[in-house]
Amino acid sequence: MSQVTQILLKLEQGDPQAAERLLPLVYDELRKLASAKLARESAGHTLQPTALVHEAYLRLVDQDAAPAWNSRGHFFGAAAQAMRRILVESARRRQTAKAGGGMARVPLEEHEVAIDQEDERLLALHEALSELQTEQPQIAQLVELRYFGGLTIEQAADALGVSTRTANRYWVYAKAWLTSSIQ
Repeated sequence: MSQVTQILLKLEQGDPQAAERLLPLVYDELRKLASAKLARESAGHTLQPTALVHEAYLRLVDQDAAPAWNSRGHFFGAAAQAMRRILVESARRRQTAKAGGGMARVPLEEHEVAIDQEDERLLALHEALSELQTEQPQIAQLVELRYFGGLTIEQAADALGVSTRTANRYWVYAKAWLTSSIQ
């Protein structure tokens, strides 16, 4: 059993120091995940990887009920889901009329109109993924682990408890389903 899994078990049992011992062990991996996710975002995105990691981590460990992560993969899956929610919330905030709607800030020197479609794509993916979640929850979870969690197909298969071959089939299905759903 890995050190992370042991600390997750202690956290589940209510050990108050477990959260403090967990962050140093998972921080670098969470930071890499956050950097990968933010690299796909638009250039004007205001979230930094460090802020995304900290917000996601706080959401994970500051829950009212004790979290029940049974493995390292399960924890990183939950972290990927938390990052997804944060990015979607941020995209929605930027889309609101109060924040200028779909408008983007453009320096006066530029004469072209800047249109940020990344927020729209992220929101469309979120909606499609939510619909997939109701129809095929395990396939939707695979997408979250791969897209938002940055896991390889092998790591995601392990986290879901399925074979790599099954995970590959799920991945092909998910890509086709999401592509047709988003268009």
